[in-house]
Amino acid sequence: MTFNPNHIEKSILQKNAYNLRWAEVNEDVIPLTAADLDLPCAPQIIMAIQKFAANHCFNYGPAAGMPELKNAFANYLFRKKDVVVSPENILPVDSAAFGIYLTCKTLLKTGDEAIVFDPVDYLFRYSVEAVGGKAISFSIPPGTDKVDFAAMEDLITPKTKLICLCNPLNPTGKVFTKSELFQLAFIAEKHNLIILSDEIWSDIVFAPHTFTCIASLDESINKRTIIVTGLSKSYGLAGLRIGAVICSNDSIFQNLQQHSLHHTTIHGVNILSQVAATTALNDCDEWLDQFVAHLHKMRTICANELNAIKGISCMAPQGCYVAFADIRKTGMSSKEMHQLLLEEAKVAVVPGLKEWFGAGAEGYIRISFATSEEIIKEAFTRIRHIM
Repeated sequence: MTFNPNHIEKSILQKNAYNLRWAEVNEDVIPLTAADLDLPCAPQIIMAIQKFAANHCFNYGPAAGMPELKNAFANYLFRKKDVVVSPENILPVDSAAFGIYLTCKTLLKTGDEAIVFDPVDYLFRYSVEAVGGKAISFSIPPGTDKVDFAAMEDLITPKTKLICLCNPLNPTGKVFTKSELFQLAFIAEKHNLIILSDEIWSDIVFAPHTFTCIASLDESINKRTIIVTGLSKSYGLAGLRIGAVICSNDSIFQNLQQHSLHHTTIHGVNILSQVAATTALNDCDEWLDQFVAHLHKMRTICANELNAIKGISCMAPQGCYVAFADIRKTGMSSKEMHQLLLEEAKVAVVPGLKEWFGAGAEGYIRISFATSEEIIKEAFTRIRHIM
């Protein structure tokens, strides 16, 4: 059973797809907003859920996560990311978002500082500040422009405890090179900092670019890295709320488990989500490869269409299925462009607002292209008519 790039059920999306998407806009609007799939997940995942549900039993699962899922994550990390980690050092959580928050909760005390990229998804800053920490912004240029790691090091103070790495980087789509990761890791080791590596996008990378997991560089870097990942982007499981926190440092991992409250049953991951994730990691490689090939095509269409509009430029993202378009030459702000496209073209995009991505996002809009060719072309036909 393979990926179908044209299988879009608008009536289902208009009922079920929230978070700025089909269920939250007027029926005549095309939402290229939240980074979520318009396309259904792999059939194998549905079959696995149905098979489990047929037992008619939904008992408590193990607080540390189902062994089958922990083993699936360990095997996945080894064969796809060149990372060796024991299944016992993998904690399934109810989303990568919670994994980011849990890491900050575990490592930061009131007044501690964490370096957070700009632009980047707001969840990093939110999580740091929610536990009493201070987010220190570090500007990351898009594309292949050089990252000023000396400037990053200048931001470090005695209060700095954490470097938040998002690789690939949402919203710009930058995929960090191995050389860049070694520079970041050198700084972390020099100043005895922990690296939080958000890798939820790591399977969505477009050739010739390749993903390198920072924990794979060497054993010492592995021991100071906490990997956070999830299955919403690669496998379309956002509503199932399933991810993982992975750390080979036993002491840090035990603290993560303690702060997760999984042992109290206050928090934890539901069983059906774990069944779905296990199947995705073990049995859906072919589906994922076909999905990424489809995204590669949508990426080309999206970048070409954006660059053909006067005043707009967009570097094709190296990873992620979002395009980050520079609109500054149009003379409009991100919010103004968002409103124009929504009201006149009936296309919803994400404006580059500070509260969502940081100050560096102003003058940009973000467009998700995890949809069908028909929908993405219709969206740009509408946009061309008003620009």
